[in-house]
Amino acid sequence: MNWLRRSFLTGLVVTVPLLITVVALVWTFRFIDGIARPVGVFWLGREVPGLGVLMTGAFILLIGAIATNVIGRRMLQQAEKWLLSVPLFKTVYAPVKQLVAAFSPDSESGFKKVVIVDDVKRGMVIGFLTREFTIDRGAGPEAMVAVYVPTNHLYLGDIAVYPRSAAFYPDLSVEEGIRIFLTGGMALPGALKQQKGANAPGGK
Repeated sequence: MNWLRRSFLTGLVVTVPLLITVVALVWTFRFIDGIARPVGVFWLGREVPGLGVLMTGAFILLIGAIATNVIGRRMLQQAEKWLLSVPLFKTVYAPVKQLVAAFSPDSESGFKKVVIVDDVKRGMVIGFLTREFTIDRGAGPEAMVAVYVPTNHLYLGDIAVYPRSAAFYPDLSVEEGIRIFLTGGMALPGALKQQKGANAPGGK
């Protein structure tokens, strides 16, 4: 039963964000394509193949541009606040948004850096820095880091806590780190150096 429960939950976490993304893209494309066809006929006298795809891409790009604008960001935040008041929408949307934000380098709540840690049990481990904090176990504050280590899927993994002194920050961007995991390590460069501005061995 434990195996069935764990496998079901894992499958749910993997499929739900993917399914929501695909459904949202298909719905958006169909909606915009339904507008693009009569527009093409009206202006050009005939349907234009690929116009719906082009307009869908332009629409997503426009939303991204608005979201990066101060006024547009505030408008989207207000709209999001209203939508999150709907229980069902909140249950589905909030976890998906948090998951997507984690992989966005522009997100304050996302992954901060790529980090390599010398783990006593597992050897050299590569992951993403998610948080730097301190703990006090009676001998004064100790600097620690929380590292997300993807496992068999990019958005499924383990959270490990290490002393900050054990962390090494290579000169890799978050995007490059994601590419490394997606390619099973094949995208790793031939040589890695300490990230500029990072205090050896593990500071910011």
